[in-house]
Amino acid sequence: MYHYSATFTYNATTAKMLITNMAEISSKLGRNLKRIRTKKKMSQGDISRVLEVHRAYISGIETGKRNPTIATIQKLADALGVSADELLK
Repeated sequence: MYHYSATFTYNATTAKMLITNMAEISSKLGRNLKRIRTKKKMSQGDISRVLEVHRAYISGIETGKRNPTIATIQKLADALGVSADELLK
């Protein structure tokens, strides 16, 4: 039988670590997106038109406020002409 309070504490700690890690990944993705986009002299509007999303969505990704799906990350990579792992490293 499990001791639920220990499991809950472990799960809460794990969840907090995962949330922190996701925030770091989102921030890194945003910085890489902006760096590559500006290096290629593309605007947020250019990217948003290719992905058929609002420019504010691209801005949200760049600032780490939005968490795109894996499919969207791949679309961003394709629009920039880079691999998805280039955006995430």
